[in-house]
Amino acid sequence: MRPRLLKRLLAVVVTVLLGPVLIRPEAAHAYTPYNTNYKDGYEQLVWTQPAYNPAGAWARELYIDDPKKPGQPLHSPLKQPQDLFIDSNDQLYIADTGNNRIVHLNERGELVRILEVKESPLNKPQGLFVDTNGHIYIADTGNKRIVRLNKDGKLVREYKRPESKFLSASFKFDPVKLVVDKRGFLYIASLGGYQGLLQLDPEGNFQGFFGANATSFSVIDMFKRFIYSREMYQREISKLPGSIASVATDQDGLIYTVSSDVETQQIKKLNIAGLDQLGGKGEFAKPGEKTVFGEIAFSNFNRSVPVLTDLTVDRDGNMTAIDAKHKVVNQYDSSGNLLFFWWGDDSTVTTKLGMVKTPTAIANNSKNELFILDGENNLVQSFRLSEFGALVHKANHLTQEGKYEESEAPWAEVNRLNAYYTPAIAGLAKAAYKKGDYPRAQRLFAEAGHAQGYSDAFWQNRLFWFQKNFGMLMNAILIALLLLFVLRSWSRRAGWRAEWRSWKEQRGEYGLVRQLRHAFTILKHPIDGFGALRYERKGSFASSLILFVLALASYCVMRAGISFIYNPDVFLEINLLVVVVQFLVIWLVWVVSNYLISTIYRGEGRFRDVVYGSCYALFPLVLIGLPLTVISNVMTLNESAIFNFMHVGLFLWIGLLLFWKVQSMQNYSVGETTVNVALSALTMAVCGVLVFITIGLTKELTDFVYAVFQEVTIR
Repeated sequence: MRPRLLKRLLAVVVTVLLGPVLIRPEAAHAYTPYNTNYKDGYEQLVWTQPAYNPAGAWARELYIDDPKKPGQPLHSPLKQPQDLFIDSNDQLYIADTGNNRIVHLNERGELVRILEVKESPLNKPQGLFVDTNGHIYIADTGNKRIVRLNKDGKLVREYKRPESKFLSASFKFDPVKLVVDKRGFLYIASLGGYQGLLQLDPEGNFQGFFGANATSFSVIDMFKRFIYSREMYQREISKLPGSIASVATDQDGLIYTVSSDVETQQIKKLNIAGLDQLGGKGEFAKPGEKTVFGEIAFSNFNRSVPVLTDLTVDRDGNMTAIDAKHKVVNQYDSSGNLLFFWWGDDSTVTTKLGMVKTPTAIANNSKNELFILDGENNLVQSFRLSEFGALVHKANHLTQEGKYEESEAPWAEVNRLNAYYTPAIAGLAKAAYKKGDYPRAQRLFAEAGHAQGYSDAFWQNRLFWFQKNFGMLMNAILIALLLLFVLRSWSRRAGWRAEWRSWKEQRGEYGLVRQLRHAFTILKHPIDGFGALRYERKGSFASSLILFVLALASYCVMRAGISFIYNPDVFLEINLLVVVVQFLVIWLVWVVSNYLISTIYRGEGRFRDVVYGSCYALFPLVLIGLPLTVISNVMTLNESAIFNFMHVGLFLWIGLLLFWKVQSMQNYSVGETTVNVALSALTMAVCGVLVFITIGLTKELTDFVYAVFQEVTIR
């Protein structure tokens, strides 16, 4: 009996100890000092399990032979290292910039050799590359050259500033990073070189610039060019493209660049022609939206610009980039879709395993392990894929190869581990689409925020519905037309139309219905229609209020009811109270601003006229907004041109009606109306600034009073 009793007691103890872990699998995860997150298709922050776990610190203790005491070890740590490279044999090479040398470690992190190139000493090397033959290329920044060593570390060749008539005399050759393709061509990133990567052939001849960034041109620049004189504009600082901070290559020979001083398209995947293959930011990018790489959290409602300084590409094509300013590691797949990003609190004095104080370079080995060079702590941190991260990589790789059905099982497991991880939901949606389960695919694509996938699945569902119900739909339309024809004939014979006309003639001349119908007159003849509002009393407070309420309701329906394809926010929590307040405030500020400007600017309209006209000008929201909302829910992205035309046309029509309202009611010319509208818009902007200043000062005053109150009560 005793052995059986002991076994039962042991089983109870094991159950108690392992129960929480079995119930909550995340409790079994190893502790990491950083947070791993993802941003879904709706730009919402989603927590995920760690994709990588800290594995160790390398190059922390380096010893060389003491030149003063041969045979004695001398501690020789890294000093301000700037670059890291891992070759095909998983050997690590570190550009030890502060010590003017290259440190070579084996795959276990053990020191192999120190390369100082004694026959031509290095000076502040900041970049390096090792080809498949073991040849080492060093960006010797301080000496303004590229050094090529053979696999034994012997100097073979120097590449200095090339001589070419096609190279500007103002170009400064300060190489900081480089890669070499399979042909032996060098692609060099020069410090501050806005022209792109300098391309040299194996003999060092200039071949051109490659993969330059585009020059940014903002609305403010356009405004300056429009109003500034030639002399004023020439005194402006020249607009130059952003320089390339680092460069990398993958197994297929594609060149990747990362730029730190640009706000969009920081990462580029360049083909042989130098064209970016990423285009938009993955599958969740909106049409026409510029790529923005680098994920950082909001802080006090201010979003800083990411500063990406280096990247690496693994064997699956996944790109991992480091943000030197915010200490964030960002990982994207081969199409630019975000997989993970992680960061942590590095404010402590002591060094934590996994926390990088100043990331200066990143690389990966054949096992997809990451190595991040810390320029402040002078060491290399290694990271190993977690079980969750490896599962995501496996599933995503199958999806990228088009093996959607094979990816379903690993994506389902990822979804089980984290039901909010969007790539898993999108992967399951693609698998369902591939199998022909379009209703499920549509639902999953919507959950993932994947507009293109949702549109494709909805197109299939719409097609099947039409194929199934086409006959019934046509019969219903024919019956409706026939009934309409019969009703019109019957009403004509029965005299209903004559009675209706007689009833309309007997109504009051300025009845409410006629005042509401005047909105259609304004749409057809806006100048005369707005004039009738003022001089012929074709409008009233009641009719204006009704039209305003209808317009407000239509706008709310549009915000909450337009299809997910064209309005992704529809799946988020839309606070209609906020929408109503925004609409009311903007309309009220417009009315007050326009009336004040008109009063100062010799206008003839009364405040009542401005109110009535501004209400009637919103009528297109009712006439077009509601039908557009309904139609959008049966449209796909293929019909986006129709939707965009109607949507833009709606608000353009309202703007024109407001313009004609001012012209007619204030008795202005076209030029005077333009000035009035511009000054009204400027007044609205000033009011907005004053409101924000008032809110800020009120908050500061409230905090001050509260602090004084606490000080008095505590003492």
